[in-house]
Amino acid sequence: MKTTYVVYLLFAVVFGTLLFHIWSPWWFTPLASNWSSIDFAILVTFWVTGFVFLALGGFMVYCVWKYRHQRNRKAEYKPEDKKLEFILVLVSAIAVVVLLAPGLSVWGDYIKVPKGAVKVEVLSYQWGWNYRLAGEDGVLGTTSIHNISDENPYGLDLNDPNGKDDLMVQDADLHLQIDKSVELLLRSIDVIHNFYIPEFRAKMDMVPGLVTYYWITPTKTGEYEILCAELCGTGHYAMLGTVIVEEENDYTNWLAQQITFENALAQNKIKNKTIQLAENTK
Repeated sequence: MKTTYVVYLLFAVVFGTLLFHIWSPWWFTPLASNWSSIDFAILVTFWVTGFVFLALGGFMVYCVWKYRHQRNRKAEYKPEDKKLEFILVLVSAIAVVVLLAPGLSVWGDYIKVPKGAVKVEVLSYQWGWNYRLAGEDGVLGTTSIHNISDENPYGLDLNDPNGKDDLMVQDADLHLQIDKSVELLLRSIDVIHNFYIPEFRAKMDMVPGLVTYYWITPTKTGEYEILCAELCGTGHYAMLGTVIVEEENDYTNWLAQQITFENALAQNKIKNKTIQLAENTK
């Protein structure tokens, strides 16, 4: 009787898991970028692991029922079975190749930035996002963590002329042009973060002292939430932002409203001098 209950329980777990996966309310968000291949790689993983799960679950149900305890049955001791071991290794190797192939193919495209992609630097900190875009020269200025200060939060090299016209976006909202490829250069000034936009599928860790990157091409206009996908402290849950994908005219108007590094530096100096003067006259 106990064996029957175990069989029913195993069957319920396997079949129930399958039904939950099919009718789960938690599924992909609508895709809004070029990375449909990431969805394909995930689906391949689902199919392979799902098949293995059902096969092993069914095999367990079969074994529990087929080889249940019987008084007159003797256990057979078999220390090794080379044929079975070969089959298991071969099947496992094939499954691993099937799982890895789509991911490696996608990864090759993921890190191969197309020519003409707009460079956007994403600067993360506890707990927020800032951005930097190239100015009229189309080149981002060099940076160093040693240059980071209240006046220079991005750590730009003051001696690099390429950084003077860089556009500073000290806001959690980032605007992107639809159907325009973007290379995201990811930096962190404190701990490990992860820049993730679910509708774009793409994500990457942001490691202090390193510049990681990936690229995307937004394909649908709209507003999409930015999440930090790496636990980064007590304020991790609130480290949010918004990507606004818009038409070229709207994007150009937004760019025109951003301040350059040279002007921002001048404003900070004037502000600091004003504060210092006010303190000296007290």
